[in-house]
Amino acid sequence: MNTVVVTNVVKSYGRYRALDGLSFTTGPGVTGLLGPNGAGKTTLIRMLATVLTVDSGTLRLLGRDPSAERLPIRRRLGYLPQEPGFHRSFTVFEFVDYVAILKELTDRRERHDEVRRVIAEVGLAAVSGKRIRALSGGMRRRVGIAQALLGEPELVLLDEPTAGLDPEQRLRFRDLISRIGENRTVLLATHQTEDVAALCGRVVVLDQGRCAFEGTPEELRRVAEGQVWLSPERSGMLSWRTGEGLFRNIGGAPAAARLVEPTIEDGYLLLLGDAAVGVGS
Repeated sequence: MNTVVVTNVVKSYGRYRALDGLSFTTGPGVTGLLGPNGAGKTTLIRMLATVLTVDSGTLRLLGRDPSAERLPIRRRLGYLPQEPGFHRSFTVFEFVDYVAILKELTDRRERHDEVRRVIAEVGLAAVSGKRIRALSGGMRRRVGIAQALLGEPELVLLDEPTAGLDPEQRLRFRDLISRIGENRTVLLATHQTEDVAALCGRVVVLDQGRCAFEGTPEELRRVAEGQVWLSPERSGMLSWRTGEGLFRNIGGAPAAARLVEPTIEDGYLLLLGDAAVGVGS
């Protein structure tokens, strides 16, 4: 079953078209939404979270139409925005409990059991009484994921959950997100191709509000098959000098080129060209 069905969706802000006829589908597991700055990832995630409405086209979330059934959908989804807007004077428990109240968990004992469950699931039980302002960036991200998991949502939307984290913190998040995706649908908006390679069974690449690619990470890697090579000089459509002093070139390899195995990042860069060189949003 497809948990998310996006069909010819358009969303504009004045004259700027953030989503321009976007279509894709996804189901259970972790799907990566990959794209450069301005590709439309955050707009799409906010639309799937029912924060924004479509200008035209259709969405189906969990088998429902968000334009007519927003509340039933919201009861079955979890959402971590790029900037969660924590009440920093709250403790971890108080903040997650506050969100649980907003999610209509009205029975106090059952709600507190659920709050403790999600805090434990993200590994923060030992600091549940700490104020959020005293936590590290990685711990605050885990608080954000904890509130997104309240009520066992069937659809989890994560907007740049690993942004600004060090490598050790990113590894911990990957473990957590992979476990979340074992029995539900997770959409992960990111510009980190290594997160997609490590976590995602499917990937959707956005470019200028459209779907530039939809498939598996391996299929994205194969986009650059036979088009990545090393040379002493800059030669490809996209090139950079490696630590060995050679240039890694992508696109249109010459006949005698020293080809190397492409990565997901190579496929992504070749797919989007110059648009992919910037940092994603």
